[in-house]
Amino acid sequence: MPRPFVAYLRVYEPLSVLDATLASKVEKALEAGPVPRAEVGERERELWLRSQLGQKLLPGESFDVMTISPAEVPTSEAARVGPGPLVCPLDLRARSAAALVGFLATAPAILQDAALDLSPETVRARASAVMTELSAGAVHVISTTWTIPLPWFALVDPAQRRVVLASAQDDPERQVSWRVAMADARRRVARALKTVKRSLGEDGPAKVLSDTGHWLEHFHPHSAVELDYGGLVQLLEDKDLLEDTSAADVNAILDALEADDAEEVALRYEALREFWGELARRERHG
Repeated sequence: MPRPFVAYLRVYEPLSVLDATLASKVEKALEAGPVPRAEVGERERELWLRSQLGQKLLPGESFDVMTISPAEVPTSEAARVGPGPLVCPLDLRARSAAALVGFLATAPAILQDAALDLSPETVRARASAVMTELSAGAVHVISTTWTIPLPWFALVDPAQRRVVLASAQDDPERQVSWRVAMADARRRVARALKTVKRSLGEDGPAKVLSDTGHWLEHFHPHSAVELDYGGLVQLLEDKDLLEDTSAADVNAILDALEADDAEEVALRYEALREFWGELARRERHG
């Protein structure tokens, strides 16, 4: 079975800065063994399916964590990461609760009735109670299916991309990812937001950048941020992965917007539309 076609934006915080309650949970999870990056998608799918087979509204109390070393995070002279270990609680229960709240806010009543056995008020209350357990007030992981929100590429340096090709497209070691120091990510988001708002207004990409910037502010300034294609690498041939210029294109668009170079913006956007449009077509047609 292929990994879920899910990509991730993650925050890894220094274990030493976590509050006592969260730190205790993380330490126990580390003793049991952190979840390898290649197994995250399958692990989350397993926990979710177990909860649904058991007719539970939300996944249980299982607590999983990922970890990396500060040495694995590129930094500018103005940024600091650590001390290690850097840890990323997967927050699956809280993320599921947030998704339920979003579902209740956007889904029509007829769909809510078909999907939920409980009243919307009861579901909202239970989900909200789970979300209040977050010590930082925010999950450490944001995920997206079948695509990457293009503004996320503004967080990273295109030259610092990590590409691992494997013998098969469904090999769990296959990956594309970037890591960036929190201070550098915040600086990049602030610059991108200012540029986009001036040129394109406050909706669309600016809203994504604004929300992402607010999310990053919940975490310690010596944390690290990771953009990971996750299971999306199964949809792309080696050639496509190696020739993917999405991060470079987004950052070039920001430069072009600052320079009022409409021709360069159009050229780069067309490259992005072609690359990610192909994945969107595959989603629609299965």
